[in-house]
Formats: sequence, C-alpha cells, structure tokens
Amino acid sequence: MTILVFGGNGQVGRELLRALAPLGTVVATTRSGTLADGSACEVADFDRPDSLPALLDRLRPALVVNAAAYTAVDRAEQEPEAAFRANAQTPGVIARWCAAQGVPLVHYSTDYVFDGRGRAPYREDAPTAPLGVYGTSKRDGEDAVRAAGGRHLIFRTAWVYAAHGGNFLRTMLRLGAERDELRVVADQIGTPTPAALIADVTAHALRHPGGLSGTWHLTASGQTSWHGFAEALFAEALAAGVLAKAPLVEAIPSSEYPTPAKRPAWSVLDNHRLQQDFGIVLPAWQDGLKRVMAEIAAA
Repeated sequence: MTILVFGGNGQVGRELLRALAPLGTVVATTRSGTLADGSACEVADFDRPDSLPALLDRLRPALVVNAAAYTAVDRAEQEPEAAFRANAQTPGVIARWCAAQGVPLVHYSTDYVFDGRGRAPYREDAPTAPLGVYGTSKRDGEDAVRAAGGRHLIFRTAWVYAAHGGNFLRTMLRLGAERDELRVVADQIGTPTPAALIADVTAHALRHPGGLSGTWHLTASGQTSWHGFAEALFAEALAAGVLAKAPLVEAIPSSEYPTPAKRPAWSVLDNHRLQQDFGIVLPAWQDGLKRVMAEIAAA
C-alpha cells in the first residue's frame, strides 16, 4: 500500500520514513520538495490548504500520516494566521479527504493543548486549555481531525528530540561545547521523548489488528525538568565520548528565562491507555536518551 507522510524533513517525519518502510511504499512530502538527504519528494505546502486535495487525489494513498506542523512556538504569537493554517485548517482538509475515501489518518499533537497547571499526569480526556497560539492551533487541529468523522489516530507527544534537527538536546550539546556554565529552567516538568520512539510506536499501532480510532498520549515514561534533562544528557555525552567535558548546569526558574509564548509548567502525559490498547511497554526517558546519544557518538 502507499503510505503518504506529510513533513518528511521533521524530527518525527524522518524517523517515520524508516519505521513505516516495512508496511508499504512510503511517499514523503516536504514544503520544498527535497528531503534532508537531498533526494526529491512530493511538495506539500501547509500554508496553502486548498492545494492538498489535488495531491491526495493524484497519489491515492491507503494511509496518511501527518507529521507536519508549524512548531515555532514563540513566533506563532506574531504569526497566528500561519500557525492556524498549518496546524488546524490544513489537518482538517486532509482529514476530510481521508474520511471521504475511507483512509486512516495518523495525526500528531502536543502537551501544549494543556495549561500545565496540573500535578498528575494528564489523561487523554483531561480538559484542554492552551496558553498560547501554538497550543490553541494544535487543539483546533485535533478537533478538525475528529470532526471529519473518519478513522484517526491522534498521538499527543511532548519534549521531542532526535540526533538530527533542531531540538533541546542538540542545542545543549552545542552550547556545552562552547561554554563552561549554562543556566537551564528547572520548574517546567515533562518527559523527553525521542522521535524514533514516536515513529516506532506509530508503526506498531498501525500493525495492530483492532482498527482502533481515537486519541492517545505517546511519550516515554517518567518525568524530569529541563534542568534534569540537561544534566542527564551531559552525563551521557561524556560517557559516550560526544563531549570531552561537561559544563556546570545552573537551575533557574522560568521567570529568569522569559519567552514570548508561555510554556506549560507541567507537561507530563499519562501514557497508560496507549500501552494497554496496543500491548506495548513504553521505555523510561533515560533509556531513549542513551540510544540517541549512542547514535550521535556513532555518527
């Protein structure tokens, strides 16, 4: 079968191209029409939602996986129209096409749909209350996918990182190689989740015979702060030989690192439903960190 993956150059998209290959013929799209390795792919511009039905009609995929999104959280506060086009309107267009054709749709969402005021891991049915444009646009995208009425698998995830792309881990490694001291926020709590884990679990869920439809929380297990993640990744970087020395990491409150968009202070998602429904065990976040650091060391 043909599997269409939107967002082939993103952190999750790149891993999906690998993880979904055993399931069928994977066709990737990017906005530029070029993948990270320089090879050509299909063009899909999420800033032009009305352009996508023609692409879908031409390719006639049997499965659609949407890993594309507007993810510039702070810039979204100044560009709300662009964020809502990419994160809400375009997923709605894709979902309606999929529903009309009887094609399953996988769509990814985020911890930012919650306000971060909880202190227990958020379940899938917890009330959403996004704090900014990005979270609101992603929440509206979820609603649009559900409203289309077709079979859908919405996976909310959080704190995504990989050996490639732009993410917290790669930023910390770059800064850690340049500086002796770093200041990292310690009062935002979540679960670092490798993009490879998201892609592998997605492939597993699609192999599941139940034909399930709904919303699940897909993160690694456990929790830490950004400061805790930074200390752990530097320890792993030293052990793997990625860095020769680690910087001192000072814990600071969010108030000392102001950003245009407010971040949820509590981003821990309860992933028990996903583990139960699909018969899997999600690893501790520390295990994923070891694997990603080993990948960076090998490269």
